[in-house]
Parts: sequence; C-alpha cells; structure tokens
Amino acid sequence: MRPPLPYPSTTPPRTLAADLPAVPPGTVVRLQGWVHRRRELATVTFLVLRDRTGLAQVVVRGDDRRVPPEETTVAVTGTVTANPQGPGGVEVTASGAAELVIEPLTDAAETPPVELWRPAPTASLPTLLDHAAVAWRHPVRKAYWEVAAASLRGFRATLDAAGFTEVCTPKLVGSATESGADVFAVDYFGRPAYLAQSPQFYKQQMVGVFERVYEVGPVFRAEPHDTVRHLAEYRSLDVELGFVRDHRDVLAVLRDVLAGMADAVRGSDAAARLGVRVPEVPEQLPVLHFSRALELVGAPADEPDLAPEHERALGEWALAEHGSDFVAVEGYPLAKRPFYTHPEPGSGRWSNSFDLLFRGLELVTGGQRLHRHGDYVAAIRARGEDPASYDSYLAAFRHGMPPHGGFAIGLERWVARLVEAANVREVTPFPRDLHRLTP
Repeated sequence: MRPPLPYPSTTPPRTLAADLPAVPPGTVVRLQGWVHRRRELATVTFLVLRDRTGLAQVVVRGDDRRVPPEETTVAVTGTVTANPQGPGGVEVTASGAAELVIEPLTDAAETPPVELWRPAPTASLPTLLDHAAVAWRHPVRKAYWEVAAASLRGFRATLDAAGFTEVCTPKLVGSATESGADVFAVDYFGRPAYLAQSPQFYKQQMVGVFERVYEVGPVFRAEPHDTVRHLAEYRSLDVELGFVRDHRDVLAVLRDVLAGMADAVRGSDAAARLGVRVPEVPEQLPVLHFSRALELVGAPADEPDLAPEHERALGEWALAEHGSDFVAVEGYPLAKRPFYTHPEPGSGRWSNSFDLLFRGLELVTGGQRLHRHGDYVAAIRARGEDPASYDSYLAAFRHGMPPHGGFAIGLERWVARLVEAANVREVTPFPRDLHRLTP
C-alpha cells in the first residue's frame, strides 16, 4: 500500500518565489516560507513571503484579512496575477472561484529581535551575534554566506580540475602544530590533547599518498586577540602539493585558486544583490621580498613581521603600482616561521615562505616545506625541542617524501574583504572569539 500523500492530491506543488514570475497569470500556486513583512492598509493587506530563493507578494482582501505575525512559517495557495509593482512583476491573489488560503505551519512567531524586513540590518553587531539564528535570516546577511558558499565551490572546482584530492583530517591532535602558538587543550580519555591549529602535519603526510590534496575545515587558535580580524575558530581552506621546485610553484597554484573563487563569486546571484566588488586576479601576482617590503613601508630592517599598518600600506602600493588587489610578500624571516618551513637557498635568515595580502590584509600564509627527515630533526632541535615528540609526524619523511609546499586561506577574512565588512564577525554565522562561546 502506498503511504498517504502529505497533502491532498488536488493541492498544487510548491512554487518558489524566484520561479513565480515565469508562471502564467491565472495559475493556482502554493508558496511556502516565512511572513517577511505585512502591511495593513484600509482595504487591503500585503503579505511579503520569503523563502530560500527570494520574496513574493501576496494580496489579501475581504472581511478576514488576518495575517500571521512576521517570521511565522506559512503556506499560501492563490492565483498568480500580473502586477508590475510586485516582485518580478507578479503577485498572488484570490481570483474568481479560487480562494486565497493562508495556512500557518507553526504557532504564531514571537516578534524577532532584528527587523528583518528592512533593506539593511540596523541592529548593532552584538545584537546580531546574540540572536544569530534569527539575524542570519535577513536577506543581506544570508547573502554574505551565499558568497562564502560560492567561494567554496570555486575553490573545490579549481583544485579538482587540477588533480587534487579532498581529504579530511583529525581535529583532535596529540601535539601543537605550530611551535609557540597558543592551543586549546582538552582531556582526551585522561591524556592531554589539543584542538588542531591547522591540518598541516596531516596534509603533508597525505602528499605522500595523493601528491596533491586539499581540505576545508575548522582550525582553532587560542591566541588572545580581540580584533576585527581574528577568530578563535575559523574555516581554513588548506592546499598542499608535491614535486614543487620552490614556493613560487605554490604561489602559481594559489593564483589559480583565487581566480576560480573570484569567478564563482562573480557568477553568483548573491554577489549581484550585494554589489560585491569582485577582484580581477592578475595572471602574475605581484611579489615583493620581505626585506623590500620593509623598505617600502619605512620599517626597520630587523623588523620580524609586518604590522597591520604595513599590510595596508603595501596593499595601497600594489593597487597604485600594479592595479592589483593582491600582493605576495615572500622571504619572511626563518626564525618567525614554523620549523617545517624551507629556508631560502644560500641564506640562513630568510625562508621560502610567503603571505598574500588582499586589499591590505593578510589572507594567505604558505610556502615550501622541508621534505628530508634529517632536515626536520635538525630544525626541531634548533628550536630547542625533542624530535621524538614529533615521531608520528616525522615517520612519513623516513619513507620518501617529495619536495612540497602549500598554503591556507582564511575563508571568513576572504568574505569580509569581498563584502567590505568592517569586522570578520559580520560574515561568520556563529563566531568564536575571546568573549563568545554562544550561541
């Protein structure tokens, strides 16, 4: 026996808001979504319904014009009617013998903490974050993550086409990935463990299996930063590839990945709705040596890193000199990079590593890695650590690893710069930072 239909067989199938303009006038349709807005006038009530694809207008006339409160989920059955002033030039009404039926699918919703019907969110950022589950329903905020989703599609598609394999690695690990960085310690069945700062060790090991790998996943940093650019948990887009000549081969792959991500965003409806200024990724990324970058920003020659104001200045330089939203800074001091970083040949000071700045903000860190077991042992001992504590990681390098390198892109930073958000938390659905563990 067939199971009963969820609705009577005479009930029309669901029509999405985005598809409504293509439906011939006079057709009876069924919409499902949220009461986005209701406007009561003297003789008519306008119900704006929101679903995953957009907005639709429903016109309610007659003696009973009661419409459920905003954010109540409803099903609306009515007739498509042409109206140039409606979304897409149509609206849903009663027509002839066909009634207009508004069916609540839940209890009446409470008044939302954020006015979702306004063109742009007007609540403060703390209010938006405290009520994230509802605030993310706003079409603008929803579009932020649609831009992120498009970026992920472009990231994956570019790498898949280049022969990369997507992998998934543990987020509970037995040792810190990067010396000196703060980690979140956890009790793992009575033994110490940590939330992974990155998939670095594992993606390197998987190069020994697949040659080219990537991963999309969370990383955790217990660094007590309370800035508009830092999160304690964020999405990292990690890539690692074997048989490279040096870090410039890695940069070439990064360039193609960024172009693929930008193209995917450019082709998304969300980018058009937000008016996103999608960057053109140059065929050759501008590259500066770290020492030259210090000169350009007027910093001391012994400065170990670039400060945020230095990054902004270099971003302005790249735009003025090369017309580029991107600039790569290579050759960071070896002493400031993780132990697995390959040194610049002939130099004991510089490294074959880089940071990529996007519109004056560090977006990507990457470079060439060591690949010989003996070099790892020496590098770890030079940092005053015991190689035995990294034995499970170093095992792969005792069994033949190719010259390799990789990079990691911070997804939330990428999206924040794309949509010109002042704070990375604006584009993060449920941010985790120094103060926030809920919602």
